[in-house]
Amino acid sequence: MIPRNSPAKRDALWKRYWSIKDEHGCGLYVPILWHLALGGDFSAVVTLADTFAMEGRIADRFSRAGLYYRAHRAGYEYAAQHLAMDAFNRGDLASYRHWLRRAVRFDPDHLKQLKRFETRLPHQTARVRGRGRPYRSYD
Repeated sequence: MIPRNSPAKRDALWKRYWSIKDEHGCGLYVPILWHLALGGDFSAVVTLADTFAMEGRIADRFSRAGLYYRAHRAGYEYAAQHLAMDAFNRGDLASYRHWLRRAVRFDPDHLKQLKRFETRLPHQTARVRGRGRPYRSYD
């Protein structure tokens, strides 16, 4: 029997997740994400949070923002970027700037975005919120 947190089991579960998600395999991928997330895989925590429809609050541990925050506290690099984009999509530009600063610690590419501090972005959710703009050459 393979131990629960072994890398071989995690890899097998990720392989199963990608076969369902990308290759349209049979089965449900959300329970696989829950299993990986509860096993301590913070990449799965962020991916699971992306499946939630409502943002929620950071104080709520099983909301989208709460899961992002827990992954960020555990050291997952991309969770701060997800929190920044969540704040932008809510229209909270102060939190957007705060989480961009935190994301710069892990990935210096976010420094360009922080220096520009664009209040309008080209993605669809920004358009819905009234903060859309066309794509530029650096997007």
